[in-house]
Amino acid sequence: MDWIRTINNAIGYMEEHLTERITLEDIAGNVNLSVFHFHRAFSMFTEMSPTDYLRKRRLSQAGAELVNGDEKVIDIALKYGYETPESFTKAFTRYHGVSPIQAKKGSPIQFMSRYTVRIAIEGGQIMEYRIEKWEAMDLLVHEKSFHTETSETEIPKFWDEYYANEEYRKIPGYLGICSQQKTDGDEFNYGIGCKAADIEGVPEGFRIMHLPEYTWAVFKCVGPMPKAIQDMWERIYKEWLPVSDYELIPDIDIENYLPGDPSSRDYVSEICIPVRKSTSAV
Repeated sequence: MDWIRTINNAIGYMEEHLTERITLEDIAGNVNLSVFHFHRAFSMFTEMSPTDYLRKRRLSQAGAELVNGDEKVIDIALKYGYETPESFTKAFTRYHGVSPIQAKKGSPIQFMSRYTVRIAIEGGQIMEYRIEKWEAMDLLVHEKSFHTETSETEIPKFWDEYYANEEYRKIPGYLGICSQQKTDGDEFNYGIGCKAADIEGVPEGFRIMHLPEYTWAVFKCVGPMPKAIQDMWERIYKEWLPVSDYELIPDIDIENYLPGDPSSRDYVSEICIPVRKSTSAV
């Protein structure tokens, strides 16, 4: 998949529909991605969520129209999807630092131009990874459903709960397993667990997850958690996938937390993503 083109196409679709009610499902469907993988990729490339991008661009355009035109505040509010002048004024003031009325009177406002995503060659840091063929296997997981928009804050809480409730006494939770549900919605399952072969039986609150036979790209992350693994995810999307001979299989990905002190600058963890040779590389 050409990720740069895909994200730019998504941005083009969003720009064409700034004054319409569109959902994440609409945008992701337009570029033939699941909501989960679209949200993740867009956030990696732009460093903001699709929802944030839409909100900021709409408020930016609304500000420009208030300053340069004669339309009433309520008309601009309705045009950009706000149901009341009060809700529009609150969002406008939070973004621009001035109210709509102040903007019409000449107070300076913020402007955010349309994004264009390009490949940037930076740094020269080496990415250490390996390509491996794994046989099918079973994992033992304690899992929960998450929404794409709130998962970054909710998943760390899930890990905290896992240890606070002493679930780790049932199984060693060294794997973080992200499994997109087979729906077109914005929910996905995230599990904490281990290989099923490590434990006898299935403890209460856990289930067996079957992992198909895949080829995997396994990336080495070095540094304290969670920054090291978050930084590597960003590099995978920004640096590796756009130029690699492999493309992502949108199914399950795994974070492998190896033994050691997660707060240490030398701590090693891994990101494992299922891949296949890209059609352009064949």
